[in-house]
Amino acid sequence: MPSLLTASAAALSLAVLAGCGSTNSDSAGQSPEPTERQTAETAGPAERIALTYDGGVMVLDAESHKVLGTFEAEGFTRLNAAGDNRHLFLTEGDAFRLLDMGTWSEPHGDHSHSYTTDPLLTDQRIEGSHPGHLVNHDGTSVAFFDGTGEIHSFDPAELSADAPIKTEKAQAKEAHHGVAVVRADGSMIHTVGDEDTRSGVVIRDAEGTDVAENSDCPGVHGEAAVKDGVITVGCENGLLIIKGDEITKVDSPDEHGRIGNQRGHEDSPVVLGDYKTDPEAEVERPTRVTLTDTTSGKLTLVDLPAAYSFRSLGRGAEGEALVHGTDGTLRVIDPESGTIGTEIPVTGEWEEPEDWQQPQPTVHVSGDHVYVTEPAAKKLHLVDLAAGKVTASIDLPEVPGEIAAASGEVSVGADAHGHDGDHGHDHDHGDGHDHDHGHDHDHDHEHDGHNH
Repeated sequence: MPSLLTASAAALSLAVLAGCGSTNSDSAGQSPEPTERQTAETAGPAERIALTYDGGVMVLDAESHKVLGTFEAEGFTRLNAAGDNRHLFLTEGDAFRLLDMGTWSEPHGDHSHSYTTDPLLTDQRIEGSHPGHLVNHDGTSVAFFDGTGEIHSFDPAELSADAPIKTEKAQAKEAHHGVAVVRADGSMIHTVGDEDTRSGVVIRDAEGTDVAENSDCPGVHGEAAVKDGVITVGCENGLLIIKGDEITKVDSPDEHGRIGNQRGHEDSPVVLGDYKTDPEAEVERPTRVTLTDTTSGKLTLVDLPAAYSFRSLGRGAEGEALVHGTDGTLRVIDPESGTIGTEIPVTGEWEEPEDWQQPQPTVHVSGDHVYVTEPAAKKLHLVDLAAGKVTASIDLPEVPGEIAAASGEVSVGADAHGHDGDHGHDHDHGDGHDHDHGHDHDHDHEHDGHNH
């Protein structure tokens, strides 16, 4: 990843748009209108980090660690990658609300130009009953609403703080806590079931016709993408591997072996998953993870010296499997052999809370950057996997909940264009490493009448 420089350190001021006053957001959540924000050019992509807390969301500069803006938000909020390296979605009430992180890059021939502006929690929303998973694959982002089974797909390249979000709507057969993926050929994979029983997945072609279905996946939950566009979803007794229009079941070695949360990597055929074996446990604290080779279908269990939670999993830039244990150690696992390699002390000891919505250490990977939150200490740690150590520990003004990042890099598939002098628009596209595909919305507990 290119060196990250802040706008103030790197920048050439490009344009102050009409009516521009103070552009800094304040602690009460006040912020300028989209058209009032100043744009500056930076020396390279400027990664920014979003962290939720009780009552709002804050945006930090990844290089200076400065809080660039704080915004009020109601209720329990979640963060979702929008799919364009610039925007995130905040799950707020019955909507996904667009959060402009204010960092992006545009291709220009054999190079690119990078820009920043003030972050902004916009008024643009995708509305529906009980928003659940929002995922991005192959240049299309898809929001699933658990309360109705409504599926909204959209092009993240068209997101803007100034314009309503245009989506194409589809409908699952029944309402349930589900997820949907749109692939490059226009086909869609989505889960099936009702609000009481989730049973598997269906594949629809670009015209909406069902072409394949598998119902041998009780409690279907979560998704991940691995090499060659292969998709996996978790089951209470294994997982499903979806290649093209073929769906293959991989059984767990235990009668109940739930793999509800997975992390994939675009250059690896192996998916990392959690593993729970006690269907009666209120809070199960597992000490094994799964590594499933989607080429051979072989599932390997890896024993760990400490427990972990659903927020503990990640994939490094080279596809390494990452697990942050309750002993405070981040373990780097070879996805092919299952061998535990580097062990990096990161946080103090911790225990998964009984209420999954309560803050707990969370791993988030963005390109070469590995972040781990430590709510008990109000800190955010940056881990260097190659060096095997924590390289920065950031003191936070609030107890962190969820975390996501916007890299500000040129999105995959962005078209090169000539300089036209207008860089004040919202025009970057393709949130990326959430090629740590597989999202932290994969936990199955009730809240406000629906599951996560």
